[in-house]
Amino acid sequence: MSLLTVGTVAFDAIETPFGKTDKIVGGAATYIAWSASYFSKKVNIVSIIGDDFDMNELEALRARGVDTSGIEIKEGKKSFFWSGKYHLDMNSRDTLITDLNVLLEFNPVIPEEYKSSDILLLGNIDPALQLKVIEQLPNRPKLVVLDTMNFWMTENFLGKLLEVIAKVDVLTINDAEARQLSNEYSLVKAAKKILKMGPKYLVIKKGEHGALLFHENEVFFAPALPLEEVFDPTGAGDTFAGGFCGYLDKSRDISFENMKRAIIYGSAMASFCVEKFGTERVKTLNHNDIEDRVKDFIDLVQFDIVLEE
Repeated sequence: MSLLTVGTVAFDAIETPFGKTDKIVGGAATYIAWSASYFSKKVNIVSIIGDDFDMNELEALRARGVDTSGIEIKEGKKSFFWSGKYHLDMNSRDTLITDLNVLLEFNPVIPEEYKSSDILLLGNIDPALQLKVIEQLPNRPKLVVLDTMNFWMTENFLGKLLEVIAKVDVLTINDAEARQLSNEYSLVKAAKKILKMGPKYLVIKKGEHGALLFHENEVFFAPALPLEEVFDPTGAGDTFAGGFCGYLDKSRDISFENMKRAIIYGSAMASFCVEKFGTERVKTLNHNDIEDRVKDFIDLVQFDIVLEE
C-alpha cells in the first residue's frame, strides 16, 4: 500500500503563550508525511519549495521512507512562509505574515510512479489545484481524503471547493469550518448537510475536545487526550490526517469500523505534535511511543457499567 499527499512544504514562525520560534520547517504536507511515515511503507509528496529550503529536512524525510522526488525546487526563489501568534486559549490565533512566494507558481504534476498510490490525501491548498491532482490520476485511488479550511469557503473559492468535495470519500475539517460550510450550528445537522455534498465520511476535528466521525446515520466520537503542556498546535490537524490515513494504509481496511481505530491513531499522533514546536516531537517517535499513547486513549474512555432493569 502507499499514500500520496499534495500540499505545502514551508517555513513557519510561531509565537504561543509558552514560547516562540524563528523560522522552522512546517507546511501541511510536511506534517502529514512525518505522521504517516510511522504507518505507511511508502509516502509520496508533491509540493514546491524554494532553494532557501534546508535540504537536510528532505533527507530526514527520505530516511523515514518518504519519496520527496515529487517536490519541485525553484532556483532563486523563496519557500512559502507563514507567521502566527496564538492566544492564551491556543485555539485562536492571529496571522502576522503570509508570504506565498513559490506557492504562487505551484502547478502540481503527479509523477507516473505516484499515480498508483492507494490513498490520496489532499492537503490544505487551493481547491483548483486539488481538482488538478484528482484529474491527473488515471484510476481512482482506494480512498480520497480532503483536508481544507475556512479560507477556501469564501465566495471566491467555494464553487471549486464544492467540486472537490463531491469527488472525495473523506472530508476533514474543524467544527467552525463545518458550521461555516453548512450554515448550521448543530454539528449533527451540519454533518448531514455536508455528507449530501458528496463525501461518504466526514471527520470534524474539535481540537482539545476530540474528533467526530460521521457516516450515513452512524457517529463515532474520539476524545482528545488531556495534556499537561501544549506548546504549539500548528500542524496538529495535518498530523492527525497523516496518522489517520497512514493507519488506514497500513491496515488495508477502509471500513467505518476501522476508521474508528484510525481516528484514535490520528488523535494520538496529533497529541504528540502539540508537545513541542513544529515537527520536533513527531520526528523523535518510535513504535512503542505510539502504542503507549493509543493505550492512554483507550484507558480514557474504557469503563464498565451495568444498566438497571
